[in-house]
Formats: sequence, C-alpha cells, structure tokens
Amino acid sequence: MNKREFLRDKKRIVIKIGSSTITHPTTGSLNLKKMEQLVRVLTDLRNQGKEVVLVSSGAIAVGRKTLGLIEKPTQTKTKQACAAVGQANLMMVYQKLFGEYNQVPAQILMTKYTMINDISRTNARNTFEELLHYGVIPIVNENDTVSTDELELEFGDNDTLSAIVASVIDADLLILMSDIEGLYTDDPHKNPDAKFIDVVEELTEELCSMGKGSSSSVGTGGMATKLSAAKIATNSGTDMLIVNGENVYIINDIMEGKSVGTLFKQHKSEQFNILDYIATKQYSL
Repeated sequence: MNKREFLRDKKRIVIKIGSSTITHPTTGSLNLKKMEQLVRVLTDLRNQGKEVVLVSSGAIAVGRKTLGLIEKPTQTKTKQACAAVGQANLMMVYQKLFGEYNQVPAQILMTKYTMINDISRTNARNTFEELLHYGVIPIVNENDTVSTDELELEFGDNDTLSAIVASVIDADLLILMSDIEGLYTDDPHKNPDAKFIDVVEELTEELCSMGKGSSSSVGTGGMATKLSAAKIATNSGTDMLIVNGENVYIINDIMEGKSVGTLFKQHKSEQFNILDYIATKQYSL
C-alpha cells in the first residue's frame, strides 16, 4: 500500500516558494521559466478543484536587483525599500503569467499583528475564504515595507508565515519548496554521511536540533525555520512536506501520492495555541 496515497485527497493546499527557487542564482533576476511552470502547475491544481494559496518570497530579492544592489542589504530601511519596489514587480509578473491561463490571482500582505488581533485575524480568514470560494489563488507575503518583525527575524521568514496561514485557514497540506530534498540528520552539503529522513511522525528534540541556519544569498530561511513551520502546521492539524523546488513539477508528484521529500504528519494538539505562539515570538524550537 502506498503510504502517501492519502495526499491525493488533500483539497486546501498552501505552497511556499522561496527566493532562491524563483530567481537565477548568478544574477538574482527572476527565473521566468520556472515561475511560468509554477503558475501552470498551480492553475492545473485549481482546474482539479483544489484550493490553492501561494506564499511567495522574492520581493526583497527582486527589489535589490532592480535598485542595482550587489550585496544582500542588511539595514532595515534598505530592505524595506527593496521590498516596496520588488513586491510591485513580483506581482506584475505573477498577474501576467496567471493571466495566460485565465486564472485570477490576488495579493495578500500580512504582518504578525494581523494574526494576534482578533478582528483583523477574522477578517483575514474571511478574505481567504471568499477568494478561495471564487476560485482565486491568493499570493501571500509579509508586508515587508512596514513590518520590521520578519526583516529582523522576529516573526520568522515565509516558512513560518506559510505555516501560520495554513493554520488560520485550516489547510489540509503545506508544501515548503526548498533548495534541499528534505530533512537530513545533518547538512548534506557539508556531510556526505548525512541520512535522509522520509517521514517524521513526531518532532522530537533530537530532530529539532538538526535545524541549520540559512546559507542562501537571497533567502532568509534555513532548516530551523522549516522545522518551526512543521511544529506550527502539524500541531494545527496540517500535514507538511519539505521538497526540493528545483523542479516545480514535483508538486504534481506529491499530489499523485509519490514518495518525495520529507513528510511531517499532522497530530492536531488541543494544547497548542497558535496565538500564544505568535504573540510571545516563540519561533525557536
């Protein structure tokens, strides 16, 4: 029996794609071919009757390229300037690509305070529900131009944000597209003896200690943020996968029940309070 067969029946899916996946590593410019492939896959999921939410990084990376900055910005004001320029460019590209397939996207920019305020959180959930009802694909990012939490890694990066979105909208599945095949016992780029972990039934302290920092020149998240996302998602009742985003068609493999990436099985916990987790900034494992 195929142990991943149950993934075929997932209806509400959140997919997070990182900056390093949708940009060219040598130039930092958008990888239009890969973005077009991603848009095609997501639109086809919608055509199958799935509900899709995309959490897309890339605004700062795109803005950095547009403003001609060679080095990754370190000052908050510079990051916010890059985000302001890049977010508009990024959404313009997404709109054009989705338009080729007659699919309507929507932009949702969020901050931590959207989630910890009861009224704004309810409004956000209602907005998601209404957009999904009309067959729209929401594209989510943190509002980097006004929020310093993500930029200073207090909120987390888009790995954490995607898990919070999945929790708020009661998603069935969260897919984190990374630059690595999944979870290993050590960093496989540095340790050739690192062993791949196919399924995680429960996040133990030993597994959490395997989190590594970010090594990408454009992204902000490493394995530690992905494990933090797994903690949020699985405790909220959402299954989660970490897969290599080099080939975006791997999303089709997931939905066909093929064994790719590391699967973190959900175990909804009534003791886990997402609001406390957000409000107290406890994003460490």
